[in-house]
Amino acid sequence: MKRQNFSRRPGCAVETALDLIDGKWKGVILYHLQAGTQRFGELRRRMPSVTQRMLTKQLRALEQDGLVIRKVYAEVPPRVEYTLSELGESLRPVIDILKAWGEGHQERLSGAPAPDVVKKPKRAA
Repeated sequence: MKRQNFSRRPGCAVETALDLIDGKWKGVILYHLQAGTQRFGELRRRMPSVTQRMLTKQLRALEQDGLVIRKVYAEVPPRVEYTLSELGESLRPVIDILKAWGEGHQERLSGAPAPDVVKKPKRAA
């Protein structure tokens, strides 16, 4: 995944931030790592819809961007742990606000009618 060089092009700060946490899984990974250091398998279990390949790709991008620290232990089989870096920790308030917003809008986002919409009664046939 090729990262963009923000020093060579104009753009707003929101564009910079969203480029770092773009995609479906990066924000979810950052959310789960807020609970502490986790192994790949733990993250995979918490996110059953993500493929192994995509999780690996997203973790590598987060590591490359300095948001996640990957620690490999010289064991057989190898043990790899992921934790938020200091920069990743600085995203905690952003992830928490995204979570709260999502919880507040989950019904609407899932296609359910908004609570203030009045349903028309069904006619008897």
